[in-house]
Amino acid sequence: MTHLSRQNTKLFIRVLFTIFLATGLMTKPCHGQTDSVKSYKNTIRYNISNPVLFSWKFNVVGYERVISDYQTVSVNIGRTALNAFILSNDSIDLIDQYNDKGFNFSVDYRFYLQKENKYRAPRGVYIGPYYSYNQFARDLTWDLNTENFDGEVNAGFNIHAHFVGAQLGYQFVLWDRIALDMILLGPGLWFWKMDSSFDTSLGPEDETMLLEKLNGMLEERFPGSSLVLGEGFEAKKITTSYTMGIRYMLNIGFRF
Repeated sequence: MTHLSRQNTKLFIRVLFTIFLATGLMTKPCHGQTDSVKSYKNTIRYNISNPVLFSWKFNVVGYERVISDYQTVSVNIGRTALNAFILSNDSIDLIDQYNDKGFNFSVDYRFYLQKENKYRAPRGVYIGPYYSYNQFARDLTWDLNTENFDGEVNAGFNIHAHFVGAQLGYQFVLWDRIALDMILLGPGLWFWKMDSSFDTSLGPEDETMLLEKLNGMLEERFPGSSLVLGEGFEAKKITTSYTMGIRYMLNIGFRF
């Protein structure tokens, strides 16, 4: 993934809604049509939006289970990762990055709206609560050249993010077996914590500069960073943040 700006995020949302409209027209039932979709209770799926928004190494798979005619529960798990950072200026260069680690887990409960949907779950409009946990970690090597320090500095960061909220989505079923699941709007409260470490003792000014550069690169990597991180993390080794955010997602699945 290249640097992701707010314009890229808006473009992704437009694409998501375009898919929603196009698929809706393609699958719109005729008046008086009966429920001809076979009643499969299980769906396995792959999140295709995360590789686009974050990195091709951000891979999450999910499982949705029908528990009643209009209710389901789903669980998602996988690896999280961000694309490589790029930074170079007169006083500091990022020369290496490695040990890229991460984890994603999320769960949601879905109520498919009986009055709005012609078909039973898991097809049509749904609402419901969700919880998501994401962890990102990476080690970095910087070449620092200032009045107080000249040499390499090894650093690392570890981010823990908890998201709790409610979502609105729509799931299409194509050819009985294929599911196209779109979370269109998922407002929630997002809690972030970042731990940073250095292998070398630095003066306050140099440490603050490194942390500010790191924070700036992280903000560029998160879609809608101004919505997600607000003012960003403070220039501290351990810092926390919370803000309102919006979750949106596109999954493709297979029913069985």
